[in-house]
Amino acid sequence: MNITVNNLHEIDAAAKEILLHFPNDRFFLLYGDMGAGKTTLVNAFCRALAVSDSTSSPTFSLVNEYSSPRGPIYHFDFYRLEQEEEALDMGYEDYFYADAYCFVEWPEKIPNLIPEDARRITLTVLSPTRRSIDVE
Repeated sequence: MNITVNNLHEIDAAAKEILLHFPNDRFFLLYGDMGAGKTTLVNAFCRALAVSDSTSSPTFSLVNEYSSPRGPIYHFDFYRLEQEEEALDMGYEDYFYADAYCFVEWPEKIPNLIPEDARRITLTVLSPTRRSIDVE
């Protein structure tokens, strides 16, 4: 599946379309360069899932937990990990296997810990306002 987002006003519709297209998936890996819009897309997913909490990037805490009518949602940002073992130390398994929505930024930092059923999303910058979102 490929979606082109021409501006920020279209990101919510893209997130809803992805969730509708993959209704049984709860684990999403977000790949893309710095500034590609990974956190922005996760925020849109949270809005689509009716998260009532304020959302932000968990760059320093590694994981943020949000409440939604569908249960907890976990948002990871592994950008600052030096070694994969740091995810082990934080107890990643408690989150990854909780049957909750998980959105993972910078999953390339934890290649050996990714569940097999994870859905891969790649964001590509096309211009300052346009993004290509590929979902595999």
